[in-house]
Amino acid sequence: MQTQFDTIVAPITAPGGAVGIVRVSGPDSFEIAARFAPSLPSSPTARYAYFGSFATGDEGLTILFEEGRSFTGDASAEFHLHGSSASMDAAVNQLIGFGARMARPGEFTERAFLNGKMELTQAEAVNDTVRSSTARQLELANHQRRGDLKMLIADAENGIIKVMATIEANVDFSEELGPLDVPELVSLLHVARARLGELIEFARRGSIVRTGVRVVIAGPPNAGKSSLLNRLLGDQRAIVSPIAGTTRDYIEHTLSVSGVPVTFVDTAGLRETADEVESIGIDLAGEQIAKASLVWYLADGSRPLGAEDISQIEKLGEKAWLLATKSDLGVARFDGIPVSTMSGDGIDGLLERLAESFGDLDTLSVVPNARHLEHLQLTDARLGDAISGLTHDLPPDLVVTHLRAAIHELGLITGAQTSPDILTRIFADFCIGK
Repeated sequence: MQTQFDTIVAPITAPGGAVGIVRVSGPDSFEIAARFAPSLPSSPTARYAYFGSFATGDEGLTILFEEGRSFTGDASAEFHLHGSSASMDAAVNQLIGFGARMARPGEFTERAFLNGKMELTQAEAVNDTVRSSTARQLELANHQRRGDLKMLIADAENGIIKVMATIEANVDFSEELGPLDVPELVSLLHVARARLGELIEFARRGSIVRTGVRVVIAGPPNAGKSSLLNRLLGDQRAIVSPIAGTTRDYIEHTLSVSGVPVTFVDTAGLRETADEVESIGIDLAGEQIAKASLVWYLADGSRPLGAEDISQIEKLGEKAWLLATKSDLGVARFDGIPVSTMSGDGIDGLLERLAESFGDLDTLSVVPNARHLEHLQLTDARLGDAISGLTHDLPPDLVVTHLRAAIHELGLITGAQTSPDILTRIFADFCIGK
């Protein structure tokens, strides 16, 4: 049976680099390290780097961390060795042979949370940091890892606790304290609710930074879809040919646009065809369009818009942007966003327009995730119930029940209230080694 007191091991860097790091953490870390790195002195100093050979035949650095001074809070050892898959696999297997077990995904960070090295939103931010693909994602993850979200939640929580303590004191000492100042208590709850409202808005507005945007490039054959993707990427990723129906699958690539990860998807040209393979590509294009956040529908701007184009755009509705391609050939024959994949004219403006559609993201300091948002909304509802109870002169113990429920919901965000099931769901999303 696996327990929190096992000594665990996992690589904490991906294999394939010049140097890899394997971490052991748990009560037997120092004893295992002494067997794995036999050149260590008999009484090594913690947090010193010792160079020597390992039991696998490799060599590198060993660093020991005493309990309370490591990432996990447990006694730990880190081994810096050659980063090939063979070298790191051999090290992990040997360390398991010496008594460690393989760490579960996220188990190092889970132990850091359980040992009080960080609260739950900070632990989640470790995963956000690892998975960051844009500078903006990394910046927001850094803010949360430093505890910014925790402080904002604590600010609202303190107001709720103050109201709850006042009501409970009044119940116990009503003769000495006199009647409750209901307007003052309601005002305090409105302030707390406003602060939570900001976090809810941050979560909704900033979800685009977390999840990104999927832009499907669609349209008839030879409208310039593949050329547009190549121009955006600055590379020849998609085959460009004057032969209609060249693209028979979809090609996707992700770029950062104003800090938002945007996945651009080039699709097969939309048309009626008897070609079985091309038909499959067109079906795949339809599936991608259905999943898209936005569709750039391309049509040759040097020609009038056809009936099929109009029909497709009407089907797409509000998520369609009509692009008039081949703008280098002259004035577009219909009202669309002019771009030229040949000269590059209009591409920068198109990306600027895309960035503007994201809204104002610069003011975001934290972005609560979907899990946080659910508990923030439940907290807001409980505060609404408490305010209603105070204004309608409901029994104080009922109002306190709503306030306790609100505090419980906030505790589920920070980890002050949690359960093994919640932790399992959260840390299962981590990679092994974190």
